[in-house]
Amino acid sequence: MADKKLHNVTPRINLTNPALGGVMKAMYGLEEPLRNSGLELALRELVKTRASQINGCAYCIDMHTKDARAQGETEQRLYALNAWRETPFYSDRERAALEWTEHLTLIAGKDVPDELYARMREQFSEDELVKLTLAVVQINGWNRLAISARAPVGSYQPAQGHPAAATA
Repeated sequence: MADKKLHNVTPRINLTNPALGGVMKAMYGLEEPLRNSGLELALRELVKTRASQINGCAYCIDMHTKDARAQGETEQRLYALNAWRETPFYSDRERAALEWTEHLTLIAGKDVPDELYARMREQFSEDELVKLTLAVVQINGWNRLAISARAPVGSYQPAQGHPAAATA
């Protein structure tokens, strides 16, 4: 077996540093319109987890799978998320959201096909679609911050008062 170099997981930037307060406030502010968006919390956690899987963001995968489980998501659906097309575990609305998430996360060099947009509009109002897109934009931004900062993975717990923690 070839000798493989381990990935360096030493944190680079402390994202909780008060000097970064303005940046973090702006990122957290993107969550506000999503709270009352009509998008189900479970769907939002699936979207956040799936984008984080695509981007390879261990910190966000850890966070959003914990949040999803705390709000009642099943292990089976979380484990199968990266192969959602091959399973019967997701609703048509969730499938549409996951396809949208994948397409927007991997959008470099592509546009959004009319067929995909049409499928989305079967499941989401225009307002919901804009908010779903914001959720995808937000998690992709968080992934890039966490990956580049090497946010430490494993210690996250849903905060008291977090919608997911309320059902834990």
